Amino acid sequence: MTLNFFLICCCVFLYAPYSQASSTKAVHDECLRIGHKLGSVSVHACLQQGLKDSTGRSVNGQSILFKEYPPLLKRRTPQGRILLIGGTHGDEYAAVSIIFRWMKILNRYHSGLFHWHVVPLLNPDGLLQRHSSRLNAHGVDLNRNMPTPFWQQRTTVYWGKTGHDPRRYPGESALSEPESAWLYQEIRDFKPDVIVSVHAPYGVLDFDGPPHGPKTLGALHLHLIGTYPGSLGNSAGVQHRIPVVTVELPYAGIMPSHAQTMKMWTDLIDWLRKNTPKEETRQAYLAFDRIHEDLMAISTEVEKP
Repeated sequence: MTLNFFLICCCVFLYAPYSQASSTKAVHDECLRIGHKLGSVSVHACLQQGLKDSTGRSVNGQSILFKEYPPLLKRRTPQGRILLIGGTHGDEYAAVSIIFRWMKILNRYHSGLFHWHVVPLLNPDGLLQRHSSRLNAHGVDLNRNMPTPFWQQRTTVYWGKTGHDPRRYPGESALSEPESAWLYQEIRDFKPDVIVSVHAPYGVLDFDGPPHGPKTLGALHLHLIGTYPGSLGNSAGVQHRIPVVTVELPYAGIMPSHAQTMKMWTDLIDWLRKNTPKEETRQAYLAFDRIHEDLMAISTEVEKP
């Protein structure tokens, strides 16, 4: 055995348990913060979920946690892949809490029908502070930071129409924020057939991309809000042709009732079962990198009249 090979083996042996311990600590620390912040999610309940450290980090270095409900190949081949996201805006407490409720259902009833990646809190810096904020620690709205055509020009115009509302600040450039960059890479790597993103407090159901969204989820009814420069629906749904279901809960700080939470979930599963996968979406991933390059290439260009 050469000296170099010996040193490499030693480094691997020593690093592996350190890396695992570091990951476990990241999950533990995040659950402590979540449990102390949300009345509906205790520290114990968070730790019991078996969340993993994605290795994605927020501006302040907090972990973006996720949980995988993998294929159960001994039972069936998954019908499709679903990415479920909460907490894009840190002041929408219910959008995080309901993800934990739905994970409890998946913990009990995951049958392998779908392969799930669940991200309960995309914006930990926004939520896990004394006064929670819609924005991340750079003061950026993560739902205006995704790559869309002529990003610089269109987000500037849109932000101007809001009166330069600081709650709608899109950032300096597309994917400038570590949280949105992580999410975009997660979409590229996982290749979900459907993305479900939970927000509040408009009390409606929105949809972007092919083919057609669900008409109802529980008491929520389909009402197309429209696409915004830099939004997830515009980026993933319109540009990349990945169906994006946006669940807008009625209240940011109040959870739906248990019955409504269950009804939304069963309606969602029923729609997913009937509408995924779509060959159009599968084919769209073949062009993902090309579309990404095109979007980034024109992000700072000025749109011709």
